[in-house]
Amino acid sequence: MLEYIKGVLVSINPHKAVVDVSGVGYLLYIPLSAFSAMPPIGKEVTFFISSIIREDSHRNFGFLSVEERNLFEKISAVSGIGPKTALSLIGHLDSNALESAITTANTTLLSKIPGIGKKTAERLIVELRDKVLKGLKNSPLPPTSQKGLSEEDQKVNDALSALMNLGYNSLQAQQAVKKALTHFSEPPEISTLIRTALSGM
Repeated sequence: MLEYIKGVLVSINPHKAVVDVSGVGYLLYIPLSAFSAMPPIGKEVTFFISSIIREDSHRNFGFLSVEERNLFEKISAVSGIGPKTALSLIGHLDSNALESAITTANTTLLSKIPGIGKKTAERLIVELRDKVLKGLKNSPLPPTSQKGLSEEDQKVNDALSALMNLGYNSLQAQQAVKKALTHFSEPPEISTLIRTALSGM
């Protein structure tokens, strides 16, 4: 099994990337978030790999961090979800936002992602909530970050939901909220965070 691939980026689109490693081209299926973070064609790139082997196919999925790859594998293992839906989730919400949405049972946010309906969101939460919380408790984070949800996470989730309700897609909302948070030394009131995010879009 592949752990990671490090090589030259040959081609890229929102769903796939080809990486040349010593003359061998690897086709990787990637989340949308990875596409926007890619270097120019011809530059070196590293992907952490999850391989899914079935009778009729062998596909490699590439992620920019081990955390994203591990979360993808947890999600794709849920009955009725599969790798396509898991990749969509990873691509529209970063791992922290996605983990927060699961641990706080935020079905509104999850169901805004393409391909995720309310029932699918509920299934994800039921099957993954304990696993995600366990992972957070076992992670080497400060005690205040080991709780299921911090004050900042809650405000980020609320702001993301508000922006998506206004018609922005999840990736746009995520980028706007991240940018808005850089203006504050500590999490602002939710209304202030939303206004700042909107002003920067």
